[in-house]
Amino acid sequence: MFIAAIEVFKGAGILIYPLALCSACAVFIVCERAFALRRAAVMPQDLVDAVVAGRPLVGGKHTVLARIVDFAEQHRNDAGAVKAFARLEINRMERGVPYLDVIYAAAPLIGLTGTVTGLLQVFSQISPDTGLPDPVAFTKGVALALSATVIGLTIAIPSLVGSGYLQRKIENYAAQLDVLLERILQRGKP
Repeated sequence: MFIAAIEVFKGAGILIYPLALCSACAVFIVCERAFALRRAAVMPQDLVDAVVAGRPLVGGKHTVLARIVDFAEQHRNDAGAVKAFARLEINRMERGVPYLDVIYAAAPLIGLTGTVTGLLQVFSQISPDTGLPDPVAFTKGVALALSATVIGLTIAIPSLVGSGYLQRKIENYAAQLDVLLERILQRGKP
């Protein structure tokens, strides 16, 4: 099984390097954003409860919600600036996620390029005397040529799923922050 996997990677040829780069970037982005977007880092429950209840805010000083509350306290009379800052914080939460869209679009295309170049190599080995390829070499060559597409799809599908999950999580946080922002802005009014 291990040897077969190595053959698949060899079949991708030189395009295995951009495919590996796509894979590494996708894994990094998904893991980093999943960690950065955990509830405790965005809007811890104790801070949410304090905003909703109108109590003094304690804890969670390095979270998205805490930064918005601090900004709102510094700019009590400028609701537009507070809303713009909240949008900026949401934009910061999206950092890196658009690259997943590029990866899940590019990886299959890179794989397809590897497949086409591999098939060109296979068909270029047709005997000029008989006009026929060696059946064993032809079958093996076609199978190896398709390996680049398989690798590309293997990278693209988790990237697509990760992108959808992270975008949905950010949208949920944005909706919750929008509701909390109204409470925050009411706190600043006399």
